[in-house]
Amino acid sequence: MTTQEPTAYIRIAQAIDYIQQHYQQQPSLEEIAEQVHLSPFHFQRLFTEWAGVSPKKFLQYISLGHAKSVLQQNASLMDAVEAAGLSGSGRLHDLFINIEGMTPGEYKNGGQNLAIQYNIENTPFGDVFVASTPQGICQMTFIDTEPNSLERLKKNFPNASIIEEKNTIQENALRIFTEDWSNISQVKLHLKGTNFQLKVWESLLHIPMGQLCTYGTIAQQIQQPSAARAVGTAIGSNPIAYLIPCHRVIQQSGKLGGYMWGETRKSAIIGWEASKRELSHL
Repeated sequence: MTTQEPTAYIRIAQAIDYIQQHYQQQPSLEEIAEQVHLSPFHFQRLFTEWAGVSPKKFLQYISLGHAKSVLQQNASLMDAVEAAGLSGSGRLHDLFINIEGMTPGEYKNGGQNLAIQYNIENTPFGDVFVASTPQGICQMTFIDTEPNSLERLKKNFPNASIIEEKNTIQENALRIFTEDWSNISQVKLHLKGTNFQLKVWESLLHIPMGQLCTYGTIAQQIQQPSAARAVGTAIGSNPIAYLIPCHRVIQQSGKLGGYMWGETRKSAIIGWEASKRELSHL
């Protein structure tokens, strides 16, 4: 699906972990490369190809200071939306990703008469399990942290017809990782969730790429300012990795916080998006 080396993300994740744990010691390029069993030259090339920036620059994007500055710049989520670019990699998710909730009948009958196809594909952040109905993507999960992805799908849709097969709906959605967003057809999501969950997930689409917000901001956005904890629970049950960008929600303190598919992956995605956003503005 992508041109990434099969083990590229694994190496990058190991490097990110090491850099974060030893940042105060300012490890050299040689020391980091040794930790991931690569020559300094190969590691520098691999990391720069993956992130678009050097390891040192990348770390700045996932630091506490950077997160705090981004939050301060975007105290108003709507201001952030209005300020974001509308072309290239800065294009807003909600311009081309549309959430459609399951019908009450589909929700209640466990997907009876619903045909679901799934496949495993490679992304810059590891292999994903991606499943779709004729209406859109219904699940996307990173399989290294969720190896029971198929079981989750069957549990959510016990009466659906589920087969392993790649299709154009899945391929179009995954192009978000490798192509200019303005060249991608609208991505449709077909989700099973409560009205509250769907409202929270939809609000996440308004966070521009390379930007961050807090749980409280999302609660305000859906006009339930006292529901920050419930918002966190809804975000934690998001069934669509990356396309619904729950990785862009962090703690008020600026700390990145948890992530269903691993905190290292959350750091990697935040830094990767920040570098892509900066590169698109050069």
